Amino acid sequence: MSASRIEATSALGPDEPEPGGGSGAAGGAGPDQEPAAESGGAGSDLLAALLDGMDAALCAFDADGVITHWNREAERILGWSAEEAVGRTGFEGWAARTADADEVQGRLMAAMTGQGRQVHEFALLRKDGGRVLVRTQSAGVRGADGAPAGVYCAFGEVHAQIDLERGIALSEAMFDDAAWGVVLVDVDLRPTVVNAHAARALSAGRTTLLGRPLGELIVQGVDELEGALHHVLAEGALPAPTELWVTLRTAEGERRRCWRSGFLRLASPLAESPVPLGVGWLFRDVTEAKLAEQESSRLRFRGNQLHRASHAAAECENPMEAAASYLDYALAGFADHALIDIALVDKTTGEPCGRLVRAAATPSGEVDGPCLPVAGASVPVRYPTGHPAFQAVDRIGAVRASAPAAGPAAGEWATDRQWPESTVHALCTVLRSRGRTLGVVTFLRGPSRSAFERPDAVYAESVAVRVASAVDLAQSLRSGAR
Repeated sequence: MSASRIEATSALGPDEPEPGGGSGAAGGAGPDQEPAAESGGAGSDLLAALLDGMDAALCAFDADGVITHWNREAERILGWSAEEAVGRTGFEGWAARTADADEVQGRLMAAMTGQGRQVHEFALLRKDGGRVLVRTQSAGVRGADGAPAGVYCAFGEVHAQIDLERGIALSEAMFDDAAWGVVLVDVDLRPTVVNAHAARALSAGRTTLLGRPLGELIVQGVDELEGALHHVLAEGALPAPTELWVTLRTAEGERRRCWRSGFLRLASPLAESPVPLGVGWLFRDVTEAKLAEQESSRLRFRGNQLHRASHAAAECENPMEAAASYLDYALAGFADHALIDIALVDKTTGEPCGRLVRAAATPSGEVDGPCLPVAGASVPVRYPTGHPAFQAVDRIGAVRASAPAAGPAAGEWATDRQWPESTVHALCTVLRSRGRTLGVVTFLRGPSRSAFERPDAVYAESVAVRVASAVDLAQSLRSGAR
């Protein structure tokens, strides 16, 4: 780089005095000038080091088009060293084809009198004879008197520039217009950058999320999310996207969502060793698709259970055994206990008299078991007025009920309704056959299960239709035997 250094005396005429006394032509440097000379040499060394350390290739031309500077990146791209390049006029005959040299030189030197930077693309020649397409940014250099003194030109290979611009454009697009959430978290697992989609998914503003712990935004599921982030920081990206169920705290209340998430460990490209900067978290909300998938799977399972129950019931000689068999298959994945209550009929009118008798039930203790007939099933069940079973009879449909969420009444709720103490949710469905009300089927759930919903009631009604047919057959056979 010594050939590219600026000579401190080049701007002084032979007869002009040096600053501080003496003549630039005959007078030697006095003692008072030595520190200045040393300072100038140090400045030249610093300039040379800065030019050589640049990531971009750099060359400079004087006003006559002679190359005055050529750094190591320029040497790496084109293969010509500083000693070979500095002092040449233009690129003709060595770094550019003769047919292209005039155009290249003219467009570069035009920046000397132009305004601002000018960007061009040229095909230059490497020392080994190959051609390389470069993108240049050139600007004019002014002398002390303000007159044009030359041009400096920074250039790089076009494909490298395009890769850089593409990466920058991708980053900006992801944080502005992406159809999925993008969040950058630091090593402390606090968001540092949040795109608009992620902010909407988290029900917060983009700036309000920055620096806040994830636990302030996510009520449930934050442990799984932070576990994934810690793993990525320690081990690297996960091999495949993962689905995380989370419950968000929003102004409208808590919302449960499913996010299909991917994670990338971020490391600084400037560090000698891969020191992690944080994690890039990309996610999409797939709640609706997952709920539809779960519902479809649930319907297939329940349909299979009804199919199996029908085959099992067909092999039962006793119709009441068949009715109990339907409940045994229906309970799988649906409820913890089931009860069959038969309506007593007024012998004179043939209509239900408003009392129910327990005919079959599953064990009420902690040990699960099949639905079995109740011994001595002739005493009416002591249901209070307004009991959900009576409501189902009055409505000729399904009735759902749940215990209070808290308070002393929660423990007494099931006992008052003649259900097992662990009962928290109930679903009563009327038994109807040949236009008559035969009784009620009740499904019960414990605290580990969620409340019954409308799809559950539809399934319970499908089971009740089959149970009612079996109960009706049992009553008909009993009447015929008499």
